[in-house]
Amino acid sequence: MKHLLFPVLLFISLLNACITPTTEYSRAAPGIWRGVLELEPYNVPVNDKDSIYVLYEQFKEGDLPFNFEIKYLDDERMVFEFINGDERIVCDSIRYGRDRSAARDTFNVYFPEYQSFIHAQVRGGFMQGYWETSTKKDSRIPFRAVAGKSHRFTTLQETPAADLNGQWAALFGVDGDAQDKAIGEFKQTGNRLTGTFRTETGDYRFLEGTIQGRKFWLSCFDGSHAFRFSGVVQGDSLNGEFRSGKTYRTLWKGWKDPNFRLGNPDTLTMLKPGARGLSFKLINAEGEPVVYPSPAFDGKISIFTIMGTWCPNCRDEAIFLRDFLKDNPELAQQMQVVGLAFERPADSTRIQEHLRLYQKKMALPYPLAHAGNADKLDAARVFPELNHVLAFPTMIILDQQGRVRRIHTGFDGPATSKHAEFKQAFAELMADLANEGGTQ
Repeated sequence: MKHLLFPVLLFISLLNACITPTTEYSRAAPGIWRGVLELEPYNVPVNDKDSIYVLYEQFKEGDLPFNFEIKYLDDERMVFEFINGDERIVCDSIRYGRDRSAARDTFNVYFPEYQSFIHAQVRGGFMQGYWETSTKKDSRIPFRAVAGKSHRFTTLQETPAADLNGQWAALFGVDGDAQDKAIGEFKQTGNRLTGTFRTETGDYRFLEGTIQGRKFWLSCFDGSHAFRFSGVVQGDSLNGEFRSGKTYRTLWKGWKDPNFRLGNPDTLTMLKPGARGLSFKLINAEGEPVVYPSPAFDGKISIFTIMGTWCPNCRDEAIFLRDFLKDNPELAQQMQVVGLAFERPADSTRIQEHLRLYQKKMALPYPLAHAGNADKLDAARVFPELNHVLAFPTMIILDQQGRVRRIHTGFDGPATSKHAEFKQAFAELMADLANEGGTQ
């Protein structure tokens, strides 16, 4: 398998190679592309500005591969669909131009919810550029892509040495002092591997990859996070590495244990002893005050979600709340939802503009209010009544009398086995609270 981990990098000059850039499309070729984020840069010199690098069908240890599809809506408009397992993330915020210095077409593909973008030069069936988050320092990661390649990690079909289907108990951070519990949920069909990891503070969303012999890989790119999991089967256990972006990496291990459990998300965060309720004064994205308690919340089931626009789990929760309110109009009339956004530092005007864009892009029927910086300690300072804030998101549910009835830490998103269970429990709680209000 060494050739899988350490592929040979080919140098090809477009002037002399057999590869001819397509001229059929004015921008980029439609169809499936294989993209790669270079977590570790290649140290190969380029002497010609018209020269590019093309990999063999395998991947390099420093690669984080993913797939996307380009679709043309008409002769001019296109969308990028980023593929992770069963999920497709559609990006229609695209700016197209021409780099005169390089004589190449360029794209900026924006993820406005996360304030990130891909910038790439396009030459026929090839792209080269970078992915960057504008609100994070030193976040730029080199990016490249090639058209017509549908595989993610490799085209090899080595017989898997194990069946990874099912749930695996897991610990992350086994190389350090602090360890985090998780449950891996995997689906394996031949060499194809999909799934996610559930934790007490959320999940790693839709992962996709492959198992080859004893080794396996999973990745996810959603515009906010770039995750790559690698591992090896060793008897009845799994040992591997987790990388997030270009800076964070840690070791993890997994094993089968039907009795392994995560903490109850409804008991991880609580009111402090003696605390009777919540109170805050904030400004929403429209510049209007959001004050609790106040007449606007009287007689309502109040839901305050501690979230951030940079957080994919928070986005999953926002979609859930949006759809619940839409699908249950009678209950929605008795509910008042507010998203309390803890954002990466920026001037207040930019943050308010971004919150308005996020609310519009997500079609959220409830207001967002800037509550502080993207920090759990900052969130705890805004809510001194809570013993702590462990995760973004954290959902606080109050009844019509202003009593805290549930505090839910994290969110089991649609990639997990617990999502349907959460939806049912939430619907039952809302119905019970509505009935309580109607009898008083």
